[in-house]
Amino acid sequence: MASKPPFRRALGLRRARQGGNAVAASTRPDPGSQQEPALVAGQTYTAIIPATDKPVTLERCLAAIRAAADAPEEIIVVDGPPGMGPAAARNAGAARANGSILVFVDSDVEVHADAFTRIRATFERRPDLAAVFGSYDDLPSLHGVVSTFRNMLHHYVHQTSGGLATTFWAGLGAVRRDAFVAVDGFDDWRFRSPSVEDIELGLRLSTAGGLIQLDPEIQGTHLKRWRLHAMLLTDLMYRGMPWTALMIERGPQAARLNLRGSHGVAAAAFTLAVATFLGRRPRIAFALAIVYLAINAPFYALVGRRAGPKSGSAAVALLAVHNLAALGSAPLGVAAFLAHRIRGSGPRATRMTYHAPPTTRRARPSRRLWRGAAPPVATRAPGP
Repeated sequence: MASKPPFRRALGLRRARQGGNAVAASTRPDPGSQQEPALVAGQTYTAIIPATDKPVTLERCLAAIRAAADAPEEIIVVDGPPGMGPAAARNAGAARANGSILVFVDSDVEVHADAFTRIRATFERRPDLAAVFGSYDDLPSLHGVVSTFRNMLHHYVHQTSGGLATTFWAGLGAVRRDAFVAVDGFDDWRFRSPSVEDIELGLRLSTAGGLIQLDPEIQGTHLKRWRLHAMLLTDLMYRGMPWTALMIERGPQAARLNLRGSHGVAAAAFTLAVATFLGRRPRIAFALAIVYLAINAPFYALVGRRAGPKSGSAAVALLAVHNLAALGSAPLGVAAFLAHRIRGSGPRATRMTYHAPPTTRRARPSRRLWRGAAPPVATRAPGP
């Protein structure tokens, strides 16, 4: 069994073998555009945005980061090579980051104005924390009921699960550089497309003794357009299947966010309702369905209150479809677990190779960090 290839600095050597260049953009926020952030001695922040799919939302994402209070000292956008997955892109950004705190922001997330203020305050107040992450807000999506449902489901789960966690979310989450390096970053070998790479990172951080906090007040607006077929494919193949494999591999730790408290009871009630219905016990199935609907009533009410009765009614059906896809992903997850055990049985080489960050109190603008043949091209992100 071949071993995993070592991490090349921002995948420069890997891309060179493919006959092209990786492309990254790096900049610091314009000091003239906002008030200079208050810094904790020796603690600087780098925002890292994976954008290899050239998203149309990138400029809105960057504008929100630059306009935010206490914005990061450095912003890195990884926009190439095309086809690089988000785990590899985030590792590439982390490899060239100067900050002692890495803030991962998805390119389709528009951070709230106080997001970085809250992140900074959390790390200042809790020096024992390895990472902190937030939540989507509850703004109705402009892209229809499916997008509204997905965003509000994420918001509802995170809002009702605040506190210490054993998982991580890279849509808007920050991790100490030292802790990130210690666990070798995102697993870009196992997760080569958008999946549960952030959850798996959180499990490794937690297993290594790092404390992770979910702060529901750290929020951003999700700009993604969801289609029903894309939602089903994601729930089945890109979230449910690998998440099931993680639960088999890691046990209860992997289930603590989505199956915490009432969420776990609702999932159990739904599963039993389907099983008893298929077992021709309609009365028991009906009773369990009532329990399931009652537990989820606050979520339906949230969607109806924020997005209107049409979206609230659609949420009932969409949540059931979401749960059915999760059930369908279970056998696929078992297969994925077995495949990973076979494929991942070889020796493991590190993926994380870093340049030495500056020792000054404030991070300097990034310079060309690449050495050797066929270096990637570094450009500055456009100003505000």
